[in-house]
Amino acid sequence: MRAIGLMSGTSLDGIDAALVDVRPGESGYAVELVRFGTTPFQPDLERALRAALPPNPGSVEALARLHHALGEALGKAALSIAEGERVDFVASHGQTLFHDGERSVTLQVGDAFVVREIAGATVCYDFRSADCAAGGHGAPLVPYVDALLFHDASETRAAVNIGGIANATILPRDGEIVAFDTGPGNMLIDALVSARTGGNLRFDRDGALAARGSVDERLLNAMLQDPYFSVSAPKTTGRERFGAQFLRAHAALDALSLEDAAATLTELTAATVAGALAAEPGVSLVIVSGGGASNATLMKRLQGRLQHARVERSDAMGVSSEAKEAIAFAVLGYETLRGRAANVPRATGARRAVVMGAIAPRELGALLAKVARECGE
Repeated sequence: MRAIGLMSGTSLDGIDAALVDVRPGESGYAVELVRFGTTPFQPDLERALRAALPPNPGSVEALARLHHALGEALGKAALSIAEGERVDFVASHGQTLFHDGERSVTLQVGDAFVVREIAGATVCYDFRSADCAAGGHGAPLVPYVDALLFHDASETRAAVNIGGIANATILPRDGEIVAFDTGPGNMLIDALVSARTGGNLRFDRDGALAARGSVDERLLNAMLQDPYFSVSAPKTTGRERFGAQFLRAHAALDALSLEDAAATLTELTAATVAGALAAEPGVSLVIVSGGGASNATLMKRLQGRLQHARVERSDAMGVSSEAKEAIAFAVLGYETLRGRAANVPRATGARRAVVMGAIAPRELGALLAKVARECGE
């Protein structure tokens, strides 16, 4: 099955699109990345997205227009990565505008029917809502796929994705999966760098700014007092807690140089990820994906805090660190088409395992027949 996975995360740096071949097997899937690319948001669309995010006020009209405009952008990203090839289906996460996991409330935008019209294929979408309806947090979404890609019976591993928010999936060699958001990933660093440079820089490339700075330990300790870090799983978080308001609440950052502030926020991410992993017994390998995997300073600080585990990018395991989340949605979309549950209730807090994802169908009968043939069902 040839599929496209689309992902737009909390970093708001664009749309990740992965063209993949997904082949079902007896114990899971074989997934091969064919092509991957990131399409930056057009300035008007990015402004509209940021204006719609908490704590900004919004309107129903603005939300409806944004839903359509993002659908167009997602569809064009799918069309671009396909490069004229026919695809069987598209799996689109859309963009999360609001998420309150504790109350099982979530909202993603990016009209899947607009994506369908542009991409010319069935679209699987809205992957959080079913878990929320079953009383779960609706996140994290990808521990099921992490287990398919990275589980090993010989050792306990942790799959960590550092996007805007960082999340971890603990993969015991012989036990149940545990997964949760650890806290901020790149979000605070990106917001700081963008604000301090007037938008000339959008992120700390390779961690170069943080590498030249020094950590303010007093401020770091103050930020680590945030109640989220002591909450037990299942737990999820997002921009509602770790957005610009978090930076304003720790105004002492303003007195630091850009380099020292970046170093302090980078250490916050490393400390909270490492602290969460240290609470899980026996983790010997940490597999990192997402934009944070390209931040050399963050990776160095994470390894420094995890003395008893190896820290590697997922590329070393044959899975592109840039494309991993988009790949995961392609797999989740396949499970939607098969009608198979793909949430992990122990991770999300849902009452039961549920089929995730809705379907915007195009020639659905033929597609489902192909799924049945591939799966021997």
